[in-house]
Amino acid sequence: MRTFLLHTIIAFILTYVIFHQEAPPLPYSAISATFIFLLTFWLFWFTSIAYNRKYFRKMPKAIEFSAFFLKELLVANFKIAYDVVTPHYYMRPTVIALPLKVRSNMEITILANIISLTPGTLSIDVSPDRKLLYIHALYVKNNDVEELKRHIKNGFERRLMELTA
Repeated sequence: MRTFLLHTIIAFILTYVIFHQEAPPLPYSAISATFIFLLTFWLFWFTSIAYNRKYFRKMPKAIEFSAFFLKELLVANFKIAYDVVTPHYYMRPTVIALPLKVRSNMEITILANIISLTPGTLSIDVSPDRKLLYIHALYVKNNDVEELKRHIKNGFERRLMELTA
């Protein structure tokens, strides 16, 4: 994880330096800046196999985690927008206690933040023994709390554990 953060920071700094020259090699735009960042990051990622094999295997998992989060973010946004524009009230709010498999402070923090960033869910608290995460959810179909727990555990928590293990 440290290597990933280091490569991200270095790629960002190099992109910044390239576009803040007197005569940058490419005209500055969001597309060209993203291209330079991704190219730099890809070069770091590709060359890291020489010194960190674990990192090379985790990068596809990081991309999968990001794609899953973006999909969940879009679905949750559409669900809330649909509920706002229709006259019927679809919200069924509840608070659940999610048993955690993740143990480190970093994993619990990332999971809680990812859940809170997704519209319709909010991480409230972590139990003192760090075995339960309390979540407020707006949409629980037919009061099926177990389905929501399975969705979070098989979605966010499983992918996060694959990424941090």
